[in-house]
Amino acid sequence: MSKPAEKPEVVQLPAEAPVAPAVNTRRVAAQRVREARDRLTSTSGTRPAFDTELLRQYAQTRVSASFVVMLLVVATGVLFGLWKYTVPAAVWTVGMLCIHATIIRNCKRFLSEPPTLAATRKWQTRFVLLDLLYGLSWTAILLDPAGLDVVSNTMMMFLMLLVIAVSSMLAATLPIAAVAATAPVTAAIALNFVMGGTFDNYALALLAVAAECYFALLAHQLHSTTLETIEARAEKDALIGELEQAKAISDEARHRAESANVAKSRFLAQMSHELRTPLNAILGFSEVMKSEIFGAHAVPVYKEYSADIHNSGVHLLNLINEILDLSRIEAGRYELNEEAVSLVHVVADCHHLLKLRATSRGITIHEVFEHGMPRIWGDERATRQVVLNLLSNSIKFTPPGGDIWLKVGWTASGGQYLSVKDTGSGIAEDEIPIVLASFGQGSNSIKSAEQGAGLGLPIAKSLIDMHGGTFTLKSKLRIGTEVIVTFPPERVMSALAPMAEDAPPLQPDPAVSAAVEDKRRPRHKPIMSAGTGL
Repeated sequence: MSKPAEKPEVVQLPAEAPVAPAVNTRRVAAQRVREARDRLTSTSGTRPAFDTELLRQYAQTRVSASFVVMLLVVATGVLFGLWKYTVPAAVWTVGMLCIHATIIRNCKRFLSEPPTLAATRKWQTRFVLLDLLYGLSWTAILLDPAGLDVVSNTMMMFLMLLVIAVSSMLAATLPIAAVAATAPVTAAIALNFVMGGTFDNYALALLAVAAECYFALLAHQLHSTTLETIEARAEKDALIGELEQAKAISDEARHRAESANVAKSRFLAQMSHELRTPLNAILGFSEVMKSEIFGAHAVPVYKEYSADIHNSGVHLLNLINEILDLSRIEAGRYELNEEAVSLVHVVADCHHLLKLRATSRGITIHEVFEHGMPRIWGDERATRQVVLNLLSNSIKFTPPGGDIWLKVGWTASGGQYLSVKDTGSGIAEDEIPIVLASFGQGSNSIKSAEQGAGLGLPIAKSLIDMHGGTFTLKSKLRIGTEVIVTFPPERVMSALAPMAEDAPPLQPDPAVSAAVEDKRRPRHKPIMSAGTGL
C-alpha cells in the first residue's frame, strides 16, 4: 500500500578544491625571474626596456619644449642686459643658446638611433652632463654678489624658481638629470643669500632650498607616474600577446576537437551498424539454442553455454546503446520528445520490469508514492531510462536481503521529485565526482562481480539536466546511497479550471435552424412598383 512521500532533503555536493594549473604556476615563476633579472641588469632598478622608454620620453620632451627654453634664455639675457650688464648678458645668451642647441641635437640623434642597452647607458651619462652644464650656465647669470638689495633678491628668487620649475618638468623622466640641472642654481642662490648676513637673506636662502626640495619631489612623483604608465602599457601589450597566442592555441584545439568529434561520430555510427548486425544474429541463434527449439542438446551443459552467450550479447547490446546515447547527449544531438508523462506510472512500470531481478537477489522494493499527482511535461523515454538506470544500480550494489525505497512526491517549490534509496555498500565522499563522470567507477563497483561501463549515472544526470531539473547523490559507506531527481515546477501540468459558461449544444434546435434559414432566404420583389398600388 502506497504511503505519502516525504519531502526530499537535497544536499549540495561538496565542491572540489580549486587546483592551480601547473602551466600558470610556471608562467608566473618565469615572469618573476625575468623581472628580477631585468632589475639587476638595470641602472635605475627598473627593467632596461623601461629605462630606454623613459630616456626617449625625456628626449622627446626636450625637443618639443626647445622653443620655450629659447624664449626663456633670450628674455633673461635681454632683462639682465637692460638692467645691469649688456655685453656679459649678450655673451651669456649666446653661450646658453649654444648649450641648448647641443642638447637638442643630441636628443634628436638619440631618437634616431636604434635602442640598445649599452647605448641607453651612454646617452644617460651624456644627458646628465649636458644638464649639469646647463645648470652651471644659469648659475653664471643668477649669481650676483654685488646686488644684495631687495630688487636684486626678488629678481634672483623669481628667476631661480622659474628655472627650477622648467628644468624639473623637462627632466622629470630622468630624475638625476633634473637634479644636475637645478642643484647648482639652488646652491649658488642660497650661497649668495647667506653671504648677505641678514635675517631676510637667511630666510630667502632657506626658501630657495625648500623650493629645490619641493620641485625635486614633484619631479620624482612625475617620474613614478610615468613609470607606472609605461609598466601598465607593457603589461597590456604582454596580455594582448598572451591573449592572441591563447586564441590561436584555442582555435587550433577547437579545430582538432571538431575533427575528432566528427571522426568519433562517424566511427560510432559505423561501428554501431557493424556491431549490431552480427550481434542480432548472435542473440537470435543463442536464443534458439537456449530454448532448444530444434531439439534437446546431446550434452546438457551446451544449454548453459547458450544462455551465457545470450546474456553476454544482451549486455553488449545495452553497452552499445548507452555509449551511443551518451555520445548524442555530449554532441547536443539528443532531442527530447516531450509529452504529458505520469511520473508515478513510469516509476511503477520500471519497478514491475525489475521486480523479478530484485526478488531473485532477495531484495525488497518499497513504493512510497503520493496520490493524485498531475502529469509532468517531459520525455517519457528519457524519464524511463533515468528510473531504470537508478533502480538497476541500486539492485546491483545492494546485498541480498537488503531494501530499496522508491519515492515520488512534491518538492517544496512545487515541482515533483523521484528518490531511489538503497541499503547497499555506499560510495565514499571523494568518489562521488568520479562516479558522476563518464566511464567513472568507484572502488566498490570495481570490486563487484557485476561491473558496468560507468555510464548509467552520467546519462541519467545529463537527461535530467536537459529537463531543467536537479540530480543529487548522497551516500555513506556501509549505510547506503540515495539519488534524488527533481523536475522544476514549470514542467508540472496543473489541471484547468471548469468553464463558467455553458457549452454549446452538440446538435442545433430544429425551430431555431428553420428561423435562421428563413431569414437568410432571399425575397423576390418586383423591380418596378409604379401603378400597381403597392
